[in-house]
Amino acid sequence: MLKSGSLTFKVHRQKPELVSPAKPTPKELKPLSDIDDQEGLRFHIPTIFFYRHNPTADSDPVAVIRRALAETLVYYYPFAGRLREGPNRKLAVACTGEGVLFIEADADVTLVEFEEKDALKPPFPCFEELLFDVEGSREMLNTPLMLMQVTRLKCGGFIFAVRINHVMSDAAGLSLFLKTMCDFVRGYHAPTVAPVWERHHLSARVPLRVTHAHREYDEMPAIGMENSGSGDNLVGLSFLFGHSEMSAIRRLLQPNLVNRSTTMEMLTAFLWRYRTIALRPDMNKEMRLIFIVNARSKLKNPPLPRGYYGNAFAFPVAITTANELTKKPLEFALRLVKEAKSSVTEEYMRSLADLMVIKGRPSFSSDEAYLVSDVRIFANIDFGIWGKPVYGGIGTAGVEDLPGASFYVSIEKRNGEIGIVVPVCMPEKAMQRFVEELEGVFNGQFVNRGSKSSISSL
Repeated sequence: MLKSGSLTFKVHRQKPELVSPAKPTPKELKPLSDIDDQEGLRFHIPTIFFYRHNPTADSDPVAVIRRALAETLVYYYPFAGRLREGPNRKLAVACTGEGVLFIEADADVTLVEFEEKDALKPPFPCFEELLFDVEGSREMLNTPLMLMQVTRLKCGGFIFAVRINHVMSDAAGLSLFLKTMCDFVRGYHAPTVAPVWERHHLSARVPLRVTHAHREYDEMPAIGMENSGSGDNLVGLSFLFGHSEMSAIRRLLQPNLVNRSTTMEMLTAFLWRYRTIALRPDMNKEMRLIFIVNARSKLKNPPLPRGYYGNAFAFPVAITTANELTKKPLEFALRLVKEAKSSVTEEYMRSLADLMVIKGRPSFSSDEAYLVSDVRIFANIDFGIWGKPVYGGIGTAGVEDLPGASFYVSIEKRNGEIGIVVPVCMPEKAMQRFVEELEGVFNGQFVNRGSKSSISSL
């Protein structure tokens, strides 16, 4: 993947250390749920947070965060353990108390140097220096389940980067962990929301019964990126959607549909359609959108406890042909997105857990699909003396072997406007077309559809 931008800097790292729980914790074996240990979640997912300097704070963020981590691991002690794999590839956590990896670092760069125009946007330069990949730490079994790096900046601000083994938690679960760290930074003596393991809530039923189609787990041929520009270098760019951009998107839709749709639904439909136009696939090609849906509110019998920090989401998929997606109006794509989202019910999740056992914990079909995930929840990781992050979310465009993944990150511009920044990764020629298509919409070239574009190429 091409690196964007010209910013270079040096990072001086201390030797990685293991941070263990501040107090003794139970030694036990805790099975993961059948949602947790599917193949598609068996990787480590990174997030990154930027914090501005607080001139009134005389505390060292490295020391403060290291101490809060040790206190948090007393309550989230499975994170200090190691994964084991049993019969039928069933994963469990051996709660050994060994700890998580922690790196202290300093960088000769200021936070403002990371900013593009008026906001921070991924992909961030030298990301691999801000979350150092300790040798062997990406393995699934018998390795630390979390890696943290705190990097002090020359301006007095700092960067807090975290990588977790995805089978342990989703974005909502990781947010609970990080908010508990925030509690300890603020001087609390216990989490404001007590963590709950209870992974049996999302384990398979007896007898097993698959009651939904679950097209997201279709067996598909292993092929590469879309034909259009597949020989190109992949390019990661960020796109900022503020008030004017979302207004332009709404003008592409019927008012009654806008009133019944969320911002994420409309933005997802828009990106899926225009991404497909830019890729120029064969018109008969099947186009897939994987729409990550948090299912916590769907589970009623019994309800998931508030402090549940396991994976509790599904990958419903919207499917159509390139011809229909690009030739029909945007409302067609929006209706498919809404249908996929509404398909996730309690029975859907029970059926999914059963499918994992029956099919041997398969991966979702990611080949050539566009995957979107809303991680705006990370905007609220407030460390008290340093406040909320200037940026909190994904640090790259795409993750692992999913270049076709986009994550929605909440961003605050310098003028105080709140928007959504979306990193997108595509072949270079397709990306050029994508930028042109979006500029056409936002510059009002298509039937008076909006104002000036805020597309940012880093």
